[in-house]
Amino acid sequence: MPRLKANLSHLSHLFLPLSVLLILIVINLVKGADYFSITMVNGAFYGNIPNILFGASELVILSIGMALVTAASQGQDISIGENATITSAVFVLFVLNAGEVTLFTILAGFLISCVAGLVIGAFNGALVSVFKVQPMVATLILFMGGRSIAFMIDGKLSPILANDISNQIGTVIPGVPIQTPTILTAVFIAIVAVVLKTTNLRLYVEAVGINPSAARLNGINPKKIIFLTFLIMGFCAAVAGFIAVNKAGRHDSVNLLKFIMMDAILAVAIGGNSLSGGKFNLTGSIIGAYTIEMLNRTLLRLEVETETIKAFKAVFIIILMVIASPVVRVFASKVLDKAKTLVASYSIRKIGGLNNAVVSNTDTSGKKEE
Repeated sequence: MPRLKANLSHLSHLFLPLSVLLILIVINLVKGADYFSITMVNGAFYGNIPNILFGASELVILSIGMALVTAASQGQDISIGENATITSAVFVLFVLNAGEVTLFTILAGFLISCVAGLVIGAFNGALVSVFKVQPMVATLILFMGGRSIAFMIDGKLSPILANDISNQIGTVIPGVPIQTPTILTAVFIAIVAVVLKTTNLRLYVEAVGINPSAARLNGINPKKIIFLTFLIMGFCAAVAGFIAVNKAGRHDSVNLLKFIMMDAILAVAIGGNSLSGGKFNLTGSIIGAYTIEMLNRTLLRLEVETETIKAFKAVFIIILMVIASPVVRVFASKVLDKAKTLVASYSIRKIGGLNNAVVSNTDTSGKKEE
C-alpha cells in the first residue's frame, strides 16, 4: 500500500509535463498525420521524433544538473550555457593542438574539459555554500564573463573541428541507426539513475533543500551537499558542451548554447520541481526538456517566425506557471475534495434508500406469510 501511494504521488508530479507533451502531440497530429513517420537515411533513423531526441540532448543533460542544484541550494545556476562554452573551448583547444586527431585525443580532450567543468562548478559552489552568496547572484559572474573567457581561449577565433571522429560524435556512427548525441544522452541518464539508486545522494539533497538546519542535526553537511551539486552541474555543463561543439563542428563562443539556462529552468519547473528547493523529480525534468524541444519544433512547424517564437514561449511559460502555482493547486484540491464529498454523500444516500426498500419489502413479505 505505501508503495502504491508513492507511485501515485510520482505520477501526480508527472501530470503537468505529460499533459503538455500530449497537447503538443495532438497539435502536431492535427497539422499532419505523418508526424510520427520515421525514415532511414544512410543507415540512420530520421524524422520528427528522432530529431527531437537529437535536438534536446544538451538540454536534457543540463536540466538534470539544474534539478539537483535547485533542490539543494534553493536557487538556480544561470551560467550553465557559458560554462559549457568554456569547457568546450578547452576541449577544442586541446584537440587542435594535439596534432593528429584520434579517438584517444578526443577522449583525453573530453576528460580535460570535464576537469575544467569541475573547476567551474567548484568556483560557483564555493560562493554559494561557503560564502552564502545567493545562487543566481553567484553564477551571474560567469554568466557575464564566461563567453569572453571562452573567446580568449579560442584565440579570438572560431576554430573548426574538421575530422571524422568529431563528425561522428555530433551526427551518426556508420552502421549505428541512432544518432550519437541521443545515445550519449541515454548513457548519461542511465549513469545518473544508477548513482541515485546506489547512493544516498537523493536523500541528502532533498534533506538539505527542505531544511538545512534539520539536515545538519542529522549529520548531513549542507555545505558539502550544495558544493557537490554544483560540481555535478559543472560536469553536466562539460558533457553538454562536448556534445554541442561536436554537433556544430566548430566552436562559436558567442552563440553556443546561448540562453539555454532559461530552457533548463523551465524544464525543471515543468517537471513538477519546486524552484524553491526540496524534493526533486529528474524524470519530470527530462520529460520537460523534451517537451520544450517539441514546443520549439512545433512552433516552427506552424510557421511561426524564429524571433516570434520567444513571445509564444513567454505566453506558454506564463500559462504553465499559473497552472502549476500553489494557489491553483490548492483551489483544484478543494474542488476535488468537494466533488469527492458530493459523490460519497450521494452514494451513501443511494445505499440508504436501497436498504430501506429492502427492509420494507421484507416486512411486507413477512406479514403476508403470517
